[in-house]
Amino acid sequence: MTDHFVNGNSITPPYPEGMEKAVFGMGCFWGPERLFWQTPGVYSTAVGYAGGTSDNPTYTEVCKDITGHTEVVLIVFDKDHISYEDLLTIFWESHNPTQGMRQQSDVGSQYRSAIYADSDAHLELAINSLNNYQIKLASAEKDEKITLKSRILGNITTEIKLLDKFYYAEEYHQQYLAKNPNGYCSMKGTGVTCIL
Repeated sequence: MTDHFVNGNSITPPYPEGMEKAVFGMGCFWGPERLFWQTPGVYSTAVGYAGGTSDNPTYTEVCKDITGHTEVVLIVFDKDHISYEDLLTIFWESHNPTQGMRQQSDVGSQYRSAIYADSDAHLELAINSLNNYQIKLASAEKDEKITLKSRILGNITTEIKLLDKFYYAEEYHQQYLAKNPNGYCSMKGTGVTCIL
């Protein structure tokens, strides 16, 4: 499990010089991974588990809610071609970060919204972006002229903290929607734009 099924780049370290990492939880990890491997400036992606307390979790264990982990996508990106702020904008606009332990019809702690920062600088950017997007959501909720996918948004519940460890998911999950083009994807944003 080292080469990306779509672009052939390595999904495991070492990565080329100048690459940085982002780790996002946006519900079922298949859709977010496809979104980011299609994003210019992204070198590689992989799906896995983070944010919990259990070592080397399996998909079955994560789905049973016994590990504390959430499903995440690891994004390896070229900072000279796309910024962490750009990735945060895509993150906020591409799912609903106000749903707690769920994303659309997927219910459970493994589907929670999360940002696991790879550095203190990224952590600060993530927290600032949450605060900015919360203001935009609150403003949009009050503006009857804006067409929202949901009028019940509320407060952002996204978990933000430094990345402890990323565990790669099983091989069959990697680049799943490239291997299974008609596979399941529940990813859906709020309709509120985020410009950082």
